[in-house]
Amino acid sequence: MTTWGSVKARRLLATLEQIGWTVTRQSGSHRTLARSGWANFVFAFHDDEEIGPKMLARIAKKTGLKPEDL
Repeated sequence: MTTWGSVKARRLLATLEQIGWTVTRQSGSHRTLARSGWANFVFAFHDDEEIGPKMLARIAKKTGLKPEDL
């Protein structure tokens, strides 16, 4: 059983920014995020897109996101 729910991409991006990620460049809906100590992460979702539990878990592995951050 997963502890992740679903969330809109807009909310996820705001949460990533709150935990220290910054948008370094953008091309359309593709945003490159950077955070000290982590590899750059490409956030490629439209703002109103719903992101499900499996994708959130994958994003969490690359960004350090935790369920309680949402």
